[in-house]
Amino acid sequence: MRDKVLHTLKKNKGRWVSGEDICKQLAISRTMVWKHIGSLKEQGYQIETQRRLGYRLLKSPDILYPQEIYAGLNTKLMGSKIIHLERVDSTNEVAKGLARQGAEEGTVVIAEEQNCGKGRLGRHWYSAAGKDIVFSVLLKPKISLSETPQVSMLAAVAVARAMEAVCDTKVGIKWPNDLLINNKKFCGILVEIGAEIDCVRHVVLGIGINVNSLADNWPREIRGHTSSLRAEVGEKLSRVKVLQAVLKELDHLYSVWKEEGFAAILKLWRTWCISQHCNARVETLQGSYTGRIEGVNNTGELLLRMSDGSIRAFSSGDVSLRL
Repeated sequence: MRDKVLHTLKKNKGRWVSGEDICKQLAISRTMVWKHIGSLKEQGYQIETQRRLGYRLLKSPDILYPQEIYAGLNTKLMGSKIIHLERVDSTNEVAKGLARQGAEEGTVVIAEEQNCGKGRLGRHWYSAAGKDIVFSVLLKPKISLSETPQVSMLAAVAVARAMEAVCDTKVGIKWPNDLLINNKKFCGILVEIGAEIDCVRHVVLGIGINVNSLADNWPREIRGHTSSLRAEVGEKLSRVKVLQAVLKELDHLYSVWKEEGFAAILKLWRTWCISQHCNARVETLQGSYTGRIEGVNNTGELLLRMSDGSIRAFSSGDVSLRL
């Protein structure tokens, strides 16, 4: 009912709505209206109250509340359920726990603050509380283990398309799924799976986006190669709108992937890829390799031409470009 009160205020944002009108529209008592208004104020909504005039919504907080994200989301699967948490060690860990409990596909776990975010090769993902976006999506595609890297490439395309729509800035993808603006990373993607010997039970897709943080918010060791949307476009952005745009693109591309296969996704991915036909170093758990990137094959593996002329294929790893 609180969300219905909020919806009523949002329809009339900036205009007065009498308590009597809210009572009639929602069939609740004045006491309940007052209680829900108080709850919304505690969440950070700026609501003006005046006797005889009623209530009017002045401003919504930039907090990733489910009711804010649902408003205008219009997706078929992504965000079927949204769980908002103030502070977690890792949204991926929470999502994996929900998966084991049988949570539905499309469930999204969002945190305002993440203390132990994970990156590739055991690294840490840093995010600024209340300024950036960290979330995980639970997926249940019917795929083999060898196909799971396709999910991260799909997600990279979704973020690139969303950024183009939201802030009209040029984005590049570095294999397999790092998102860069002006050669600085602003978004990281990590895919973790729950699987049996030959069957993927679920996929947890973790995404971290630097939205409104600035250099002072980042550890010194990453400042030289890290950026954010705010740093690049020069203004603060609505985190809700950024997240809605990403979920919308994920929803669309996930459907395309299931219906048309990976070839359709790979074609889009190549249009944003900046890690082609250049020298690079690829770091994996097995070791570090240097050579020239020849491109990616039809399964999304990176093709690296070694110094002896041979070509080595990588299904995972971290790439440092020598542009």
